[in-house]
Amino acid sequence: MTNPRLIQNFSGAQALLIVPPSTVTDILAGTLMKLGLTVASVIPAGEAPWLDFGILNPEHHIVIVDGDLPLPGLAASAVPDLPPVPVVGLVGVEAPSRLKGLLQLGATGLLRKPIHGASVYAALFLAVNEHNRRRLLEERLARHEERRRGRRHVVKAILRLMQEHGLDDDAAYEALRRDAMRARQPLEAYCEALVHGRPSIAAAAVTPRLARS
Repeated sequence: MTNPRLIQNFSGAQALLIVPPSTVTDILAGTLMKLGLTVASVIPAGEAPWLDFGILNPEHHIVIVDGDLPLPGLAASAVPDLPPVPVVGLVGVEAPSRLKGLLQLGATGLLRKPIHGASVYAALFLAVNEHNRRRLLEERLARHEERRRGRRHVVKAILRLMQEHGLDDDAAYEALRRDAMRARQPLEAYCEALVHGRPSIAAAAVTPRLARS
């Protein structure tokens, strides 16, 4: 299986800070800019933080959130199991409830407060690359689940060819596999289309072989 490309250079990315203004923020922002990132604050003056994960670009944005903040605009129920972008959590108070909140937000990297510039790169490296690894695993699982669900259509298509053309199961499967390749479709998708209203496809495919046998 292909592993995700290891990201080591963050130049050109944008860090979205959900962090209250402070000296700590200045140190963090300064270090991020030295690493080539642009920095934007997500906390408007006098307002609660709010962020719509759906508008973020996974190839461009990194969210850095202070786990000590109340985050009504980032309710865990509104965030998918794996957010679309990497999340780095800032940890000051190591209370289980606050760590749980960061976990529920999908944080894959942590920065201890007070922040030291030397620790920022390591936190970014782990957060971004672990996020990419998990995203790839989720995509693979989704493809496997899709294929698993499609197997029932394969079985139905095999039974149809066996009944309509007197083939055994191996011959019916081989006919479907070849026709799916000819149509440049996954076997499961081809069989689903056949089962849902395209019976002529199978007949056209197996009739020449039956005539030659």
